[in-house]
Amino acid sequence: MNVLITGGTGFIGQALTDYLCERDYHVYVLTRSPQEHTDTNKQTFIGYDYPNEQLPPIKSVINLAGESLFGYWTKTKKESILSSRIQTTEKTLAFMEKLPNKPDVFISGSAVGYYGTSNDLMFSENTTTPGDDFLAKVTTKWENVAKQAEKYNIRTVLTRFGVVLGNGGALPMMRFPVQLGVGGKIGSGEQWISWIHIEDAVKLIVFCIENKAISGPVNVTAPHPKQNKTFMQILAKVLNRPYWLPVPSIFMYTALGEMAGLITKGQYVIPQKALDHSFTFSFPYLQEALHHLHHK
Repeated sequence: MNVLITGGTGFIGQALTDYLCERDYHVYVLTRSPQEHTDTNKQTFIGYDYPNEQLPPIKSVINLAGESLFGYWTKTKKESILSSRIQTTEKTLAFMEKLPNKPDVFISGSAVGYYGTSNDLMFSENTTTPGDDFLAKVTTKWENVAKQAEKYNIRTVLTRFGVVLGNGGALPMMRFPVQLGVGGKIGSGEQWISWIHIEDAVKLIVFCIENKAISGPVNVTAPHPKQNKTFMQILAKVLNRPYWLPVPSIFMYTALGEMAGLITKGQYVIPQKALDHSFTFSFPYLQEALHHLHHK
């Protein structure tokens, strides 16, 4: 089966591409710089100007591209976070529109930031009212553009990612102070972290490709979120390092600006749709997930 993916060279995209190739998919990676990559017998890099008529039938399109959230959120950075997601999604839709045979499914990245933040509420895909902070507004606009694929009668899935744990993304940043022996809760420590192991994240994406009954938002998170204070305590235990030094929120905001809200605030998100469709998590519990990544 042929799959086309944007963001295929990123943290999640690379892991997903490897997993798809293992399952005998052929992955076409849509990128602005195909000349910088080497094709293999299961992976082909193409540009946005690639002649559509030269492509074999594409059964699935996966859109994961977008400016990284990490970095000081200046006005320019925030504009780039939004525009990169909107523009890439629009380009991907335009690419699909030109395909003589439309894909069966379009999977577009999103984030649990859609729900806003709360220490008290529980969110699932049945939550239809988005939050009102910056990330909630970004994901709402991003999803609204992605939904335009439905007008081509393409099944559309909006994968709302939590904190994806792997040797890229947020975990190395979270692990660093613990490894130095100065690990502890961040801010109040009460904020929820809706996390998922990278292997479960990519398997759930492929599960959505292969399960025709799934459409709309899908929370890509493990079924057991943890509060920051517990998360950091478990991380320290796995790394066999002390857990003792709290990091005040004011320090995070001084160092990172508005982006600190990604760390000092959170949301309790349940992957209800994955559970309803009997998806099996390999790492439903945090300690096992962190232990596996530490010894991988």
